[in-house]
Amino acid sequence: MATTNFAALTNEQKTVWSRDFWRQARNNSFIMQFSGQGPNALVQTISELTKNEKGARAVLTLIAELEGDGAVGDYALENNEEAIKAYDTVVRIDQMRNANRLAGRMADQKSIVNFRETSRDVLSYWYADRIDQLAFLTLSGISYTKRPNGATRPVAATGLNLSDLEFAADVTAPSAARHLVAKADGTVGTGALLANGNIGYKTIVNLKAFAKDSFVRGVKGTGGEEMYHMFVTPTIMAQLKLDTDFLANVRNAGARGTGNVLFQGSDSVMVDGVMIHEFRHVYHTDSAAADGKFGADGTVNGTRVLFCGAQALGMADLGNAEWVEDIFDYGNQAGISCSKILGFLKPTFRPVFGSTADNTVREDFGVIAMDVAHA
Repeated sequence: MATTNFAALTNEQKTVWSRDFWRQARNNSFIMQFSGQGPNALVQTISELTKNEKGARAVLTLIAELEGDGAVGDYALENNEEAIKAYDTVVRIDQMRNANRLAGRMADQKSIVNFRETSRDVLSYWYADRIDQLAFLTLSGISYTKRPNGATRPVAATGLNLSDLEFAADVTAPSAARHLVAKADGTVGTGALLANGNIGYKTIVNLKAFAKDSFVRGVKGTGGEEMYHMFVTPTIMAQLKLDTDFLANVRNAGARGTGNVLFQGSDSVMVDGVMIHEFRHVYHTDSAAADGKFGADGTVNGTRVLFCGAQALGMADLGNAEWVEDIFDYGNQAGISCSKILGFLKPTFRPVFGSTADNTVREDFGVIAMDVAHA
């Protein structure tokens, strides 16, 4: 009988399979393509604890720009140095696990599916999908009790909910100065979202100007140019592509002919130094299952568009993924589990008003949330 010999799996093979699982999960994850170790990454990853100590926290350091004007002429600079303002942001971590179990030897015998490889594939896809959901909910300031489509997740036993993660309590709503709504005339502002608060090319231009005026630092690319990334749902991308100004800008800025992104059906387009990405897990309420919508009376269908610069999100990515195989029922059933220690946090900082810092106010560091109505 063709059965898998789980006992023959050596430690070296387990290491290979665990790395293979995590590599596949990272490749499947949408948000991980924007991750990096340094402060110039949209998602800054931390791969070790501070001072390599064991613990349940990782530290992300934010460096603010210098505010003083220095010294001029021959006036003394000594004793007038400006201190570098650094904000330590603590990312709490937790473990996420999932597993598959084979029904039994007879089920394995009847199936042509390779259990171990199939389990690796489905578990890695599950992990990538949950990473993306957690990342976008964190950036949007939406509780993990919600799904990306606005629906409320079913409540399972304690320890079986994403809201039970240690870092779930650190999710914060968009800060006052980083939370906007789209206006019908293409401007951006504050207040409740109206049903005509759609998005167009003018909205993107005004949003980028707002980000720069608010000192949201872009991700530096070739030649020192700063780039911003904007994340929208397929519905909002369709709304943009139906805007005549947006359409003209993309058509004229891109390559002529079939190489243009409009003809290729690309999920990402560059507009005025802003890379716009379409992704299904951007938070939205255009669903019959959505529990609570946008607007003053909670009846406006919309999307929380995310406009991101550098260090918009902090992610703790600690250690290798764990791949464990076990047998049950006197060796009749085989099981495979995967686990990974990680954490997410949307970094915030204390802005400076005049010459003093208001310790009671914190603003989101690298992300602006803009609510947009669906057409």
